Amino acid sequence: MALERWITAAWSLAVLVLFLLVWELAPAAMGVPEFVLPPFSKTVTEGLRIWETERLLWHAGITALEVVVGFVLGSVLGAMIGYALGMSPRVEAVLSPYLLALQIAPKVAFAPLFVMWLGYTVYPKILVAVLIVFFPVLINVLSAMRAMDLDLINLARSFSATRLQVFRMVEFPTTLPPLFSGLRIASTLAVIGVVVGELVGGNMGLGYLLVFFEGQGNTAGVFVVIGALTVIGIVAYYAVVLAERKILHYLPGAHGTGP
Repeated sequence: MALERWITAAWSLAVLVLFLLVWELAPAAMGVPEFVLPPFSKTVTEGLRIWETERLLWHAGITALEVVVGFVLGSVLGAMIGYALGMSPRVEAVLSPYLLALQIAPKVAFAPLFVMWLGYTVYPKILVAVLIVFFPVLINVLSAMRAMDLDLINLARSFSATRLQVFRMVEFPTTLPPLFSGLRIASTLAVIGVVVGELVGGNMGLGYLLVFFEGQGNTAGVFVVIGALTVIGIVAYYAVVLAERKILHYLPGAHGTGP
């Protein structure tokens, strides 16, 4: 098993090296101007300059903070409402049309409205992230509650378990795997939500830098910011994966290497 993991990691590294090599050599070989597609070495050089002069780490920290807060708030809200709707079919029937309408509405369109309400602060970006994160978690939890094994619930009730005890001992543990599946999706969507908010109305964060370098025609700078956003998304995703493996360690395949 360990050897297989090392072989997989080696192949993955080889693909990365090949990609970077093509990125470095292909633009010049194809006659593509650097302002359209800069080579990898030019992007690295620009990244070092941005790190020193444009406070790249500070902007990345602002974006990362917004991602974490938006992810946590959206996930908690989505899970709570998902469990509440799953436990009460009548409440679900009443609220479903409104939740569906909110889901259909493009969340990106709310970003300018949040900026108008809350100004050029971190709050509009967090709200957009919350709105985008909310639905994947809600849908996964609600679907798991709907698919619950009724025999397990009836068995718990036969031992005189209360409604809260049924939820705590049967429903909640059973829905944890779907919940974490939703959290995996939500961790990457949180980055998208924050960046959208920063693009619409931001004076700090990586989204702001993205607009700034785009206005300068600095393609290498744009690639640097995209790379930084990708790193934040990867860290957020694997933080959820690590938490899932710690909490659901008893499940088969909980220690797998795949995404």
